[in-house]
Amino acid sequence: MNSNTIWKLVLIVGLLVLFSVALIPTKDNPEPIRRGLDLKGGTHLVMRVNINDAVRLDTDQGAELLKSQAVKTNLPSVTTRRVDDATFVATLAPNVTSAEYEKIAREWLANFDMSRTAEGALQFRMKPQAISVLERDTVTQSVETIRNRIDALGVTEPLIAPEGGDRIVIQLPGVDDPARVKDIIRTTAQLQFRLVEERAPGQPLEGPDAKALAAQIPPALAGEVEILQGTREDEYGRSAGAQYYGVRKSVPVTGRDLKSARVTKGPLGQPTVGFSLTPDGSHKFGDLTRANIHRPLAIVLDNKVVSAPNINSEINDSGVIEGSFTPQQANDLALVLRSGSLPASLTTLEERTVGPSLGRDSIRQGVLASLIGFVLLVLAVILYYRWAGVNAVLALFLNLVILLGMMAYFHATLTLPGIAGIILTLGMAVDSNVLVFERIREELREGKTVRAAIENGFARAFGTIIDTHMTTIISALFLFQFGTGPIKGFAVTLLIGLGASVFTAFFVSRVIFDIVYKPTDRPKEISI
Repeated sequence: MNSNTIWKLVLIVGLLVLFSVALIPTKDNPEPIRRGLDLKGGTHLVMRVNINDAVRLDTDQGAELLKSQAVKTNLPSVTTRRVDDATFVATLAPNVTSAEYEKIAREWLANFDMSRTAEGALQFRMKPQAISVLERDTVTQSVETIRNRIDALGVTEPLIAPEGGDRIVIQLPGVDDPARVKDIIRTTAQLQFRLVEERAPGQPLEGPDAKALAAQIPPALAGEVEILQGTREDEYGRSAGAQYYGVRKSVPVTGRDLKSARVTKGPLGQPTVGFSLTPDGSHKFGDLTRANIHRPLAIVLDNKVVSAPNINSEINDSGVIEGSFTPQQANDLALVLRSGSLPASLTTLEERTVGPSLGRDSIRQGVLASLIGFVLLVLAVILYYRWAGVNAVLALFLNLVILLGMMAYFHATLTLPGIAGIILTLGMAVDSNVLVFERIREELREGKTVRAAIENGFARAFGTIIDTHMTTIISALFLFQFGTGPIKGFAVTLLIGLGASVFTAFFVSRVIFDIVYKPTDRPKEISI
């Protein structure tokens, strides 16, 4: 055995050891190859992000920004009204010129196109490119927010990925409490601090009848006030029916201004949620509370009033959300506020739960199919190609070890389609050997010596094998790029397996031939 063959053999043994080690379970890594949802059981969700919620919120904040900047520059206050999700109108006080307001708009509302209505009011409409950027950012932020919430719950190896513009795919393998996880995902947690309107000084616009309350809204404020539902509590803090509030549509402070949230205890030991604000949020909250002492401030979560306490003094950097919370509800609310509020609500388009028993059945049937296919493949190759078939089987075994080891090193997830990809890869690996062996047979029929037939067989089959593999690799890349979940699993195993099959067919099989049919021995026959 020459030195060239020796170092090739050492390399093969080294690779075998390297990838075999990756498949050994350890205390820190009890599952070297992670199982996907269809093998482990869990929940599969497809959710749509309601982009219009984010557009509407940005429009409301733009209107609030125009008003606050006008006050800071000592200009008369303006009345704003949202026309649609992306448009609001600002009506100036009589006999007030618009030049200074237009200057504020150019400086602070760069995302809005400004025009005039037929009545002479200023109209602001969000620019199409700003809406496009907001849509992309909303989906991205939603994915990150959902991931933070799932990670905080300790769900292992979740799949959370955008799909097709405004959709998000969520796969949660092995969840213990899928109902709670789904509720936490769907909770928008859009926290808003909004002033409660007053009928008269000291008389907040609130009551148990929504229609009666709506009739009491002054006509001049009809476009600036909306009725939101809350919960009326008795003297013991227990729920005593619905309570409605007339709150300002403008949202001066939101959940985006939160820095952290935690579970605290109220005066009677009931669970509450304490929060602290970012520096910018503290500044805005201080301005809001300082200018509205002794007025009720509605704490609005997902368009429902959680509580509406009176502002007794200026509040800057922290506060408390009180309500009829159970300890579990308070913990979940603090979790979603810490992980960030979703920029828009979610609509569930598809929901599928796979039980662990179905996962076990999938594994058993998949492994059984793989074993039957592998055994039949080995028998067919050995019977047809004799000792050269043993060569192909050894290369096939190394191919399987490399494939599984690579999946373990790259933390790839094994799915049922992934098992199908492994079976397909093994078939293609043998196909490469078949092409080489048939080429060697042709060379022998033409009267070539054994060594010449081996040399020419490998050399002339190389181009054909690369061509066939490249077309499959391109298809697998498209599956990986545009597929989701199990389809990606199939593509990953196929890509890794294709690379391993080229290596084993040309490198490993060739080394085995070199060891058995040494160039120095000038062999006269070959078992093929």
